[in-house]
Amino acid sequence: MTKRYANGTLAVDGVSLEVAAGSFVALVGTSGSGKSTLLKMVNRLVEPTGGSIAIGGEPVDQVPAHLLRRRIGYVFQNIGLFPHLTVGENIAIGLRLRGEKHNDARVAELLDLIELPDDVAGRRPDALSGGQRQRVGVARALAIKPGLMLMDEPFGALDPVTRDTLGHAVRRLHGTLGLTTIMVTHDMAEALLFADRVLVMQHGRIVADATPHEMLSGAGGEAADALVAVPREQAHALAKIEAGE
Repeated sequence: MTKRYANGTLAVDGVSLEVAAGSFVALVGTSGSGKSTLLKMVNRLVEPTGGSIAIGGEPVDQVPAHLLRRRIGYVFQNIGLFPHLTVGENIAIGLRLRGEKHNDARVAELLDLIELPDDVAGRRPDALSGGQRQRVGVARALAIKPGLMLMDEPFGALDPVTRDTLGHAVRRLHGTLGLTTIMVTHDMAEALLFADRVLVMQHGRIVADATPHEMLSGAGGEAADALVAVPREQAHALAKIEAGE
């Protein structure tokens, strides 16, 4: 895959990649490395300059973009809930677009899945906390029963405690529902804790592809090691503080 913007910026530079069904893959890199652009080409929010993408052997450009997106779960940092709709209506919007009505039972099922009480369905998004709104965003993505879930910095705007809690919830849902998940994050610790496979992007290319264990063992190379060093040094510093040093 390649993506060059009109201003000449080469955001994705000849990336070739295969993601196994059922895997949880994290795309990690510094700002401007191309990870979000690569993710958005999967559901055609960004159209590639060159190359092709297939899901289950079917090229994504053989399906109208709006229909493709109704089959793929997508969660992003700013959530994007409609403020004039109730939580329940937000969750069910993908179903309504497919012509499905009377979705109260499905909404209740999804609220239970993301561990929110049933009465949340009747509230407006502005009555919820940031973590609750992001859970609703996850529920909305799951409503269409996707096989593939794309997540673009889904926890970036949350406080550390909420971020950790929701991260574990998403990982649990990934396993429970048998999803294939691709998550973009700039946080290497998050990638190591939740993903089965970590891809490091730099200057539009994938420069490391390894399991979390391999990454921690130094098998990812220089760019990966620089990202791993941050949570590792933080952990060492905390250990010293705890020991009273």
